[in-house]
Amino acid sequence: MSSSRILFGFHAVTARLRTRPQSVHVLYMTGARHDARARDVVTRAQSAGVAVHTVDEARLLQLTGHGRHQGIAALVDEALPYVTVDDVFATIDEPALFVVLDGVTDPHNLGACLRSADAFGAHALIVPKDRAVGVNATVAKAASGAADTVPAIAVTNLARTLRDLKAWGVWIVGAEAGGESLFDADLTGPIAWVLGAEGAGLRRLTRESCDRIVGIPLQGTVESLNVSVATGICLYATRRARALASR
Repeated sequence: MSSSRILFGFHAVTARLRTRPQSVHVLYMTGARHDARARDVVTRAQSAGVAVHTVDEARLLQLTGHGRHQGIAALVDEALPYVTVDDVFATIDEPALFVVLDGVTDPHNLGACLRSADAFGAHALIVPKDRAVGVNATVAKAASGAADTVPAIAVTNLARTLRDLKAWGVWIVGAEAGGESLFDADLTGPIAWVLGAEGAGLRRLTRESCDRIVGIPLQGTVESLNVSVATGICLYATRRARALASR
């Protein structure tokens, strides 16, 4: 039997109803919501055969643990079935594109990274099981539905996983200041972008596992970017380079 959890926020709940309606068991909606957005999600749920319960603010607070639920929550199966790196390779027919996060602990950052991974077609996001945040309800809300479209693979040993990716022919590219310019890097082959935790950057063992270090050229006074912003830039640059190479 699959485990379940509470999902909250309009983007996250709507995305789940759109992509995996069979995994939604119950929809909870505050009676204060009567706008078109609320009516649309209720209609979508009812069309999928999902029970819709009207509840008060106190009940939603009890379900979600805080007031950032936007008046909506749902009881759902866990985001995506557990997959491995090998499973991902069995489903792709283009050069691999992975995001590897080395110890990101902020759930909003992880959610934003998932959102960028979805937007730019990354095949999976890899995180270590220890000293990092997992995909929880806060992450799912920040991801605006991407937690249901991008496999998030939690691994016990990140360095070993990077070696496994190399065995698949993937170049391990660390994103860190001081390396080769992103403007000059060859991004057309199979790539796993590795980005470090907020403030700490890449850990030594992770950095030593990288084939190349590539930096994002910065023009202003700031010395670094938020990890989710850097993820989006690196993935966009990769997709652009591949599009240009295919012309």
